[in-house]
Amino acid sequence: MAKARELRRRIKSVENTRQITKTMEMVATSRLKRAQDRVVGARPYADALAELLASLYIPDLAERFPLLRQPASSGQRVALVFITSNRGLCGGFNANLIRMTATLLAEHRAVGREVELHGIGRKGIGYFRYIGEPLAGARGDIGDRPTAEHAVEVVTPLMARFAAGELDRVEVVYAKFNNPLSTPPTLLPVLPIEPAVPAASPDRGTVANYLLRPSAVEILEAVLPMYVQNQMYRALVETAASEHGARRTAMKSATDNAGDMIDRLRRTYNRARQAQITQELAEIVGGAEALEG
Repeated sequence: MAKARELRRRIKSVENTRQITKTMEMVATSRLKRAQDRVVGARPYADALAELLASLYIPDLAERFPLLRQPASSGQRVALVFITSNRGLCGGFNANLIRMTATLLAEHRAVGREVELHGIGRKGIGYFRYIGEPLAGARGDIGDRPTAEHAVEVVTPLMARFAAGELDRVEVVYAKFNNPLSTPPTLLPVLPIEPAVPAASPDRGTVANYLLRPSAVEILEAVLPMYVQNQMYRALVETAASEHGARRTAMKSATDNAGDMIDRLRRTYNRARQAQITQELAEIVGGAEALEG
């Protein structure tokens, strides 16, 4: 009887856990939809900025802008920004981002680069503080609803230091949102800006020419900071969407596993109960035969 009671308690406990994980799965699904909309909304603007920058970029103009400066020395000073979540229960999402950050940190230091870490998200910040790795910056207040203002706050000081020559490179480790099941950790070089080669015109087979007003210099002065800020914003929103996708997947897996465990416990309980009833019947029959005898 004690075994049956213990099995009932375990079944009730797992049922409560399944209810919690099912609720968390539903919440993550709802938040994922909103986060995915932000990712989709940010991409056309980013693509337009990249296309405009590629069209305006020529080496002569590049020499005038610090954000386009290519590092000349091999001993580069790197600012490595990593983005994780503030909460757990999302499978290996944070562990993968932390592992990639630690790998890049070791690779940079192995070739003699000076690296400073900037953390976004309490999980990653907590890990590197735990292992004694100093952090040049830590933001645990952004959460899973980043805004363009958050991106500006994070990247503007780094742009200023890069323009002043204090940094030679700024890189971001984030989770790229391909779909809710594919969110690989990705390295995004933010600075220096490396414009893509503009596409050739299908009619003439050459790069298209434009009459610009104001001049290309004035346009680049406005576009370059916007491009860097948008790169950071995309990294933030894609990581947020990836977090919700990973949490939904983890909670669905936990809910399914809890259901399987409940089925196994119920079968075990039914067998134990059946054995107990059989034993009780046997005792009753044996007692009755003893009284008749």
